[in-house]
Amino acid sequence: MGLKEFTSGADGQGASGQGPTRRGLLMAGLAGAVAAGTGAWKADGTPRRAATVAATQVTASGIRKPGSLPHPNLPAGTDTLPLIRHIVVLMMENHSYDNRLGMLQRPGADGLTLGKNGQPIETNPYADGKTQHMFRMPTTCQLSGQPSQEWAASHIQYAGGKLDGFVESPSGPVSMGYWQQEDQPFYYSLASVFPIADRYHCSVLGQTFPNRRYLLAATSLGMVDDTFPLGYPANGTLFDLFDKHGISWKNYYVTTPSTLLFPQLYFDNFGKNVVPLANFFEDAAKGRLPGFCIVDPDYATHSEENPQNIALGEAFAYEVVKAVMTGPEWETTLLIWTYDEHGGYYDHVPPPKAIPPDNIPPKVPAGEKTYDGFARYGFRVPCALVSPWSRKNYVSHNLFDHSSICKLAETKWNLPAMTYRDANANNMLDMLDFERPSFVKPPKLATPLYNSNPDALICGFTGPGTIPPPGSVT
Repeated sequence: MGLKEFTSGADGQGASGQGPTRRGLLMAGLAGAVAAGTGAWKADGTPRRAATVAATQVTASGIRKPGSLPHPNLPAGTDTLPLIRHIVVLMMENHSYDNRLGMLQRPGADGLTLGKNGQPIETNPYADGKTQHMFRMPTTCQLSGQPSQEWAASHIQYAGGKLDGFVESPSGPVSMGYWQQEDQPFYYSLASVFPIADRYHCSVLGQTFPNRRYLLAATSLGMVDDTFPLGYPANGTLFDLFDKHGISWKNYYVTTPSTLLFPQLYFDNFGKNVVPLANFFEDAAKGRLPGFCIVDPDYATHSEENPQNIALGEAFAYEVVKAVMTGPEWETTLLIWTYDEHGGYYDHVPPPKAIPPDNIPPKVPAGEKTYDGFARYGFRVPCALVSPWSRKNYVSHNLFDHSSICKLAETKWNLPAMTYRDANANNMLDMLDFERPSFVKPPKLATPLYNSNPDALICGFTGPGTIPPPGSVT
């Protein structure tokens, strides 16, 4: 059976037996709202497509303000990185750095600490005093409904920086599971060859929707969980800036595009810049990739969110990376591989403080705390930069989040910052070397598990195995 046979249709249904997905419900809700004539999704129900920004300013403490340019002496829209003509963002779902790359053991990378037995020493307590040790996941499939990365669950896991609340949170013991090279050979090959960032954090201690909003606009507009998306950023989205300055862009998708998280952006660009995934492979093969694009997986089957089989997600990512590396525009392309949030899986690095993007407070569920609001990043997630210009044998320790992708685009095209978060983000350029291209000839990467062993799909029918495995609790 091929990968396509495991993808869902466009009706918002999940994989067999999973029922409607949250994105399917989102699509249905949007369709109903449009039919009811609710308009263009500003909080007060009126259209809002403004991309107006303030003049370039820096606070007395040296913090850049929204509207400031990366290169103040150049006109907005100036291309300052002409060697890179295309930025491709491949953002998968719901896995922490330690969960996917903790066992990579790449020199200089901050992964899991191994004991004399070659196993991670990191643990988390149960409420009854027992200890859950980290363990290799029995299969490439995941539990349904666990782990959890909701606002409250993520903060229980964070535990004020102690990171001892993962098992006691709604995530449960599966949060201490990880995969290693044998389970994801392509990803380990990618992360061993190209530069990775071991301080790339998701933007919010919360779920997918708010974190992907940061990728689009460097703010979630108060959103902390996967609730219905309302409002439009005062300074617009990254794509509004592209439109204003004549920069081409696309959002390629299967069932649900990321741009739908700002519904007006989606509706204004559907069929023009928001196009089916098949167009990506055609554009990559024919040398007509846009200046910036997001390639969305099928969120029902191969985005890697639980209870999906991660082998399907790895196989999808392989096809996207291969299309870029074998296409005629390889020498001028940069692909960013990352994840939207940690999914409730353990990571040993406490999320640091962050600059809030704006003065919009967290819109938490009734009875829940606001904690640090948006003044703290989320947990680490994997990140690699794939390009001929990627720096060889390099691990970045600079602090990044999804707004760093915005900052990279703003730096390249000298675009005004949308919020305080992207204005002050690091731009990821330390991971590139424009003096010595290391990968003019694309390197050979390992074959994904699914491609080499179709039996990896069996767990989709037999289950993810015993979690936690025997012997992992003391």
